[in-house]
Amino acid sequence: MTEKKKRSLSAYSILLLIIIALAAVTWFVPGVEKATLATIVMAPYNGFVDALDVCVFVLVLGGFLGVVTKTGALDAGIKTLVKKLNGNELILIPILMTVFALGGTTYGMCEETVAFYALMCATMVAAGFDTVVAAATILLGAGIGCLGSTVNPFATGIASDAIVSLGIPVDQSVVIGVGLVLLVVNLVIAIWYVMRYAKKVKNEKGSILSTSEKAAMMEHYAQGDHEKVNFSGKQKFVLVLFAFVFIIMVMSVMPWDQFLGEEKFLAIFGWTSFLNGEPLGWWWFGQLAMWFFIATVIVGIVGGLNEKVIVDSFVSGAADIVSVVLVIAVARGASVLMTQTGLDLYLLNAAANALNGLSATIFAPLAYIIYIGLSFLIPSTSGCATVTMPIMGPLTASLGYNPAVMVMIFAAASGVVNLFTPTSGVVMGGLAIAKVEYSTWLKWAGKLVLILAVVSCVILTVAMTIL
Repeated sequence: MTEKKKRSLSAYSILLLIIIALAAVTWFVPGVEKATLATIVMAPYNGFVDALDVCVFVLVLGGFLGVVTKTGALDAGIKTLVKKLNGNELILIPILMTVFALGGTTYGMCEETVAFYALMCATMVAAGFDTVVAAATILLGAGIGCLGSTVNPFATGIASDAIVSLGIPVDQSVVIGVGLVLLVVNLVIAIWYVMRYAKKVKNEKGSILSTSEKAAMMEHYAQGDHEKVNFSGKQKFVLVLFAFVFIIMVMSVMPWDQFLGEEKFLAIFGWTSFLNGEPLGWWWFGQLAMWFFIATVIVGIVGGLNEKVIVDSFVSGAADIVSVVLVIAVARGASVLMTQTGLDLYLLNAAANALNGLSATIFAPLAYIIYIGLSFLIPSTSGCATVTMPIMGPLTASLGYNPAVMVMIFAAASGVVNLFTPTSGVVMGGLAIAKVEYSTWLKWAGKLVLILAVVSCVILTVAMTIL
């Protein structure tokens, strides 16, 4: 019996429809600039311009992975890992999800996770799982880390600073405490959910992927016979370099100046600016792109590839990921349109007015729901915090409630939305790499996202009531 062909809109069509819908809304909302045909037509381009640094990073990353793959080191390393696990592959899920969650809660690991999808997909497929497990391990791990942000400077840091700058104190012990509760509770639920599905796939009791998705998965990530492993010393050295490159990437975007103080930070890390003009901790996508470009050349030489093979492999790897770049650009276009027309500020002010004068048990869940809507329309966590907190923070304080809990309401709502929103380049880009349709992800993760949202809302309502 053949499977009925699955029909679903592509990521591009979904994003373009969202842009058109947002433009249409501006014609019915008073006080905002009405979007024109030109606004709609230019939205993807403007999104590309706004996300140019991320797009360049992703292209260079694709080239880097192309060269590493050409050396044969990844294939040999994954086969060796799976062989050593010998039936205990499930343990990878809680370990890796916890690692990604730690990155999310401490420094807002988000866009950088795109770098891990191809490797994670190959590893999970080789371990007997599918690419839904791979995408979930990264997206849910890092996403729940951001949902339960503790010292994340791009979420709780910016949100707290926006309130403090208005002369309203924010108790960081409350931020960290509530963040830890959100992190631990939600991560345990997500790990259980992913492991239950992974065990089902492993035992060949059903994958949610369609026939076409399975075919794409096998074409891109199947590793072949696990018994025939030829893991040379040269390939081992390439993998050591590969790990080092990613360790530096993580270190380079962590806000060491905020942890250590700027003077101590420069004393320790200042010398690292010799490579690209910025010390580790102040790198962003431009510096990261060039770091991976340098690493590409080094890995290619160490792997024994000649100049032509390195160049051809780099171009081929970048070409494989162009579709992801286009998804990221179009996704950003929706956010740009919102800002251009002023629709984001209009909705924010309307939301603040709706919350005024409510009791804590109603105020907290309603604020959470409102932030879910705002985060959907403004997928940038730091951007959402910058725009909204100067309004929501003082409103919370004026009603006699704890502004620190409002910071966590924002972080938790933004975190749960960024597990599924199509306006996030990370969600759409990561799924594109994993060869998982957006509709498939919604079908699989929808129930979990709802559970996480309800659990988070309960925790935050209790916190607003008692703190």
